[in-house]
Amino acid sequence: MKFLLSAMFAAILLSGSVFAQKGVDTQTQKIKDEGNKVTTRSNDASRSFDWGKGKTRVRDRLPNPYKMNSRRDVLIETITDTLRENKIIVDEASSRPADGIIVTQPFVFAKGPVTTQSSLSRYAVIPDGDASWTRAQYTLTIEVQSIDGIQNNVTVNAKVEGRAGNGLGSEWRTLQSSGLAEDEFLSKLVESVTGNSPEPKQDTPDDQRR
Repeated sequence: MKFLLSAMFAAILLSGSVFAQKGVDTQTQKIKDEGNKVTTRSNDASRSFDWGKGKTRVRDRLPNPYKMNSRRDVLIETITDTLRENKIIVDEASSRPADGIIVTQPFVFAKGPVTTQSSLSRYAVIPDGDASWTRAQYTLTIEVQSIDGIQNNVTVNAKVEGRAGNGLGSEWRTLQSSGLAEDEFLSKLVESVTGNSPEPKQDTPDDQRR
């Protein structure tokens, strides 16, 4: 009988201890939750990214020579007009329009040591060295070769030059063209002749929302 009473008393004490322990755990967890509460944004989980839109679209370089449909005399006039629109002056003394050859005066596309280095590296192949580039220009030679009455091959060559200094002086150096100057002019000429630009259409904000 005494053993039974002792066992019941021990069971009561054990259940009270467990209940009390559970109360402490609940309160402690509540405190931790309150202290570590972080405000979440419901739209984070639903946010999505589409890396396929908004990228700058590029095209391959145009063929050089480039075949164009136009009367030869009209095409030569269009070439001079396109040069004029792009602020490039025709060298009348060096050009021979009757032979289909147009030569320009040097066109300066970069000035100053800050911008010349990066601009020149796009239009020419810069050799290794410690030269400081302060100015850059190119001269275009455009040749129109007639195929038949309405078809012509237009060839564009650029002579790219950079003015380099090494502390003792500076001089103009002829560099190998990267082909960019030729391609840029051909693109403008194609647009003038055909009315359509060969440049790819870039994504617009309306396109990105679709």
